[in-house]
Amino acid sequence: MTTDDVLAEVGPRLRRIRKEREVTLAALSEATGISVSTLSRLESGLRKPSLELLLPIAQAHQVPLDELVGAPPVGDPRIRASQPIHRYGRTFWPLTRQPGGLQAYKVLEPQRKLEPEPRTHEGYEWLYVMSGKLRLVLGEHDVVLVAGEAAEFDTRVPHWFGSTGEGPVEFLSLFGAQGERMHVRARPKRP
Repeated sequence: MTTDDVLAEVGPRLRRIRKEREVTLAALSEATGISVSTLSRLESGLRKPSLELLLPIAQAHQVPLDELVGAPPVGDPRIRASQPIHRYGRTFWPLTRQPGGLQAYKVLEPQRKLEPEPRTHEGYEWLYVMSGKLRLVLGEHDVVLVAGEAAEFDTRVPHWFGSTGEGPVEFLSLFGAQGERMHVRARPKRP
């Protein structure tokens, strides 16, 4: 549906809403401060609707602006799980649809004890542990992240992550090209 099609439907919709509420043009004019002739021209399609005209009408009728303009319903925001990817002994479920930019994955690392082999590459990574324990070797650091903990790092620093060997670990991974970082807003600590 084009913008012109949407705008063409606004007038009849305005008239229908007003009639359903049994409001006269004069009463709506008084409530909105919009002249009767302007309201009549809006309803008949002789005047293009604008935000300045539609906002007071929506307030007078006590309806969301979307109802006046007939905004299309929002599509299903869920990302349907695609086929899992099996790589490096792990299972990855892509959570983003478009290539490029930040890429999100749900990752399942089976229980296994591997010797860390740190690597480097361009990019930036953010990890969030959902269940289990994730061992992260980053530069000189060797830490274990548990459920609810996150790590963020530049992938040019030698790094490796995997199971601690005590059980499987499930985590989220967000990876982006160099310069793209995950921004998490946190409330500052109070003194």
